[in-house]
Amino acid sequence: DGTYSNSNTPVPITSGVVSVALGGSHSCAIKEDGSLWCWGANWDGRLGDGTGGIKNTPVQVMSSGVVSVALGGSHTCAIKQDGSLWCWGDNYYGQLGDGTNSDRNAPVQITSSGVSAVALGGYHTCAIKQDGSLWCWGNNEYGQLGDGTNTNKNTPVQIMESGVSTVALGYEHTCAIKENGSLWCWGWNSYGQLGDG
Repeated sequence: DGTYSNSNTPVPITSGVVSVALGGSHSCAIKEDGSLWCWGANWDGRLGDGTGGIKNTPVQVMSSGVVSVALGGSHTCAIKQDGSLWCWGDNYYGQLGDGTNSDRNAPVQITSSGVSAVALGGYHTCAIKQDGSLWCWGNNEYGQLGDGTNTNKNTPVQIMESGVSTVALGYEHTCAIKENGSLWCWGWNSYGQLGDG
């Protein structure tokens, strides 16, 4: 809203918005024309506008073609109409999936096509492909990637081969719904957040 003041009532930000997503301390919105706008903290490039610092009003990150956006603790990913996946921001644990551990302050293409959904956690990322397969990458300290290891991954690793319809990520745990309605969870469980008893 152009300020740095807390607000305890709703404040109008912009118009023509079809989708919004929030991260640790940044926000992004998709407009009707498919453009992507982000604002907030930008220390590690998580806004994706090619700069650093803090932005207290929306800045355009992509001009068109964006159908979905997801935000993590300090990174961001977007899916375009062609099914390509783009990520940027903090990459300390490889959560961008570009094969490096270097922060990016502008969108980097991770997958060229075939992605239908993406979800971000504190420092990990998961995507569902159009064939129903689930892929995850990034921080894996508590097994939140689900690949049977506790090793961080900086490129996507296949977790489930098919049948995944939805995925959601917490700070350090992950849950997926399969097409048969079954729910599967993995990762950090110190508070029983997996629900497996």
